[in-house]
Amino acid sequence: MLLSFLGGKFVGYYGASAKQLSPQNSISVAKFRIRAFAGRKSMKKLRREGQPRESVTLPNKQTLPEDSSVLADTSPSKDDDIKNGKSVYSAPQNSISIPSRSNVLQACTITSGLIAALGLIIRQVSHVGSMEGLPILDCSMEVSFGFEMWHLELITGLVMLISSCRYVLLKTWPNFAESSEKANQQVLSSLQPYDYLVVAFLPGMSEELLFRGALLPIFGLDWKSVLVVATLFGVLHLGNGRKYSFAVWATFVGIVYGYATIISSSVVVPMASHALNNLVGGILWRYTSKSLE
Repeated sequence: MLLSFLGGKFVGYYGASAKQLSPQNSISVAKFRIRAFAGRKSMKKLRREGQPRESVTLPNKQTLPEDSSVLADTSPSKDDDIKNGKSVYSAPQNSISIPSRSNVLQACTITSGLIAALGLIIRQVSHVGSMEGLPILDCSMEVSFGFEMWHLELITGLVMLISSCRYVLLKTWPNFAESSEKANQQVLSSLQPYDYLVVAFLPGMSEELLFRGALLPIFGLDWKSVLVVATLFGVLHLGNGRKYSFAVWATFVGIVYGYATIISSSVVVPMASHALNNLVGGILWRYTSKSLE
């Protein structure tokens, strides 16, 4: 038996030879004994204070919130994403999706083509039905593609009226201004200036061909038909950021174009007025909107 003075106590080692108790082994054993003694002393202190033994546990995720931050710091940084060509922009929840220029032009062309085709089909069917003696109006006879010089004055007046009313509403009706801004951002933001001719004339001409050149004569050339077709026209302008205020505006515009169609008996008047108003509105938005700055 060897005695060693450790931690204020003599500690005995039975069955240990001198070779086994070399200086290095003695130091290792001494460290182990000191740790064991300190551990027992801590447990005794905890029992005296009434703290259960099970409460002495190793730290986990909940007790060490720093672990999560350390792990989070190991995630790829924004600089790394930029270097790798990844986008680090997180769009707001209420942000507007801006389609590409090609997508806008393609959608405009296809949609306008389908609308125009539907209008032409209705006009042709009504013509054939009227020729066969069916009790329906011949759209091509009631509202033609004819044009007279005084129609220029009517078109000019319509453009001035619609553009002026739009300007006043943009300044006095916040909901309408917001709806118009969202719609313009979505359609016009990615376009070049000369593209405005496409998105102004194709929808304007095709929509008027369907609503004022086909549906209005079918329902009858009177104020009731004007109101019904204009309401349908307004409802179909909801969506894509446009609220009820924009539908009200489109309904008003539809009434004006319907009246112009009745007094001119020509679909060219509303088609030209609608297209020019679209162009004026787009140009004014491009050079006054802060979203393009």
